[in-house]
Amino acid sequence: MFTHSFMFATGIENSYPTIALPDGAVRRVDEMEKTRHYEHWQTDLELVKELDISYLRYGPPYYKTHLAPGKYDWAFTDQTFHTLRQLDITPIVDLCHFGVPDWIGNFQNPDFPNYFAEYAKAFAERFPYLTHYTPVNEIFIAATFSAQYGWWNERLTTDKAFVTAIKHLCQANVLAMHAILEVQPQAIFIQSESSEYFHPVNPNAQHIANFYNEKRFLSLDLVYGYPLNVRMYEYLLDNGMTRKEYHWFEEHQVIARCIMGNDYYVTNEHLVHPDGSTEPSGEIFGYYVITKQYYSRYKLPIMHTETNMRMPDSLNWFWKEWANVHRLKQDGIPIFGFTWYSLLHQVDWDSALREDAGRVNELGLFDLDRKITPVGAAYKKLIGQWEDVLAEERYGLHY
Repeated sequence: MFTHSFMFATGIENSYPTIALPDGAVRRVDEMEKTRHYEHWQTDLELVKELDISYLRYGPPYYKTHLAPGKYDWAFTDQTFHTLRQLDITPIVDLCHFGVPDWIGNFQNPDFPNYFAEYAKAFAERFPYLTHYTPVNEIFIAATFSAQYGWWNERLTTDKAFVTAIKHLCQANVLAMHAILEVQPQAIFIQSESSEYFHPVNPNAQHIANFYNEKRFLSLDLVYGYPLNVRMYEYLLDNGMTRKEYHWFEEHQVIARCIMGNDYYVTNEHLVHPDGSTEPSGEIFGYYVITKQYYSRYKLPIMHTETNMRMPDSLNWFWKEWANVHRLKQDGIPIFGFTWYSLLHQVDWDSALREDAGRVNELGLFDLDRKITPVGAAYKKLIGQWEDVLAEERYGLHY
């Protein structure tokens, strides 16, 4: 299935959830607008090439592109993807990144999965030569922030809303995979997902931490058709999923075309209190340990699909993440790529996009004036040093 060389990647951040402002107005947060990518897209794509990066996590702004059922505006997409092809950069196509068009509403809409599959097929038909896709980015985070924490989109805070959101997001992802495969049978799906872990603060919190550590797998369990344990199965049924809906995922999985994408940030590990509340723990286990847990569960080839850290700590974090990735590879884990996310500094991610404050988060390979940062220079150096070495370390079997 997968015979390319090691994938050194970055991404152009394209989140676009809706949030509520203090005055009650609803605003869509578009990271490509905030980072001025719409103005500087050609320069941005050339910057990827300048660093000798061959793979780019990138996608059209879904909410601007899918105008109505069967109606699309491909103008911006045609320009950008044509240029990527000219530059010989392979896109890992990011079709849904934390938001949907206004006319769909939010992730509670049961019609969303079918509309999204229609969109995915239309995209694949327009660009039939593309083979690398992330249909829905970070399903677990999209469902949690939108329907459990009340931060984005539907802004709900119940288990029933969370289960509805994750069910619809996973259905959309699976239907999109099938739709893309109808057009491009060689498609590969790199399922970028947040790698989480929950640490109990004391023995009284162990039970709830165990629950959270099973819940963190729900999105991948459903997408990959992995059998749930009794507690998670009952949780889904108690909160609105039917037996028929659950078994649908077992019957429709396309795991043979999948690479598991593991995202890891310093915020991905949590302390759990006996009342169920959580707080950030910082890095305790790290990427190596947590990714190995996910690999042990699914036995799928892996790609490191996201990490970053703000300056001035970004450089140390970069080398640490790379060391984790290469150690996994040397220890026999089939890991095929590494990603610093993203190409540019981001805006307002310090509040998880909940505040429209315009605060620049200094964690990109380039700043918003398109000047290279120390981590950008380090990444270019790393690629130059390791590309040939990794080619010699390739596995005899191709996934």
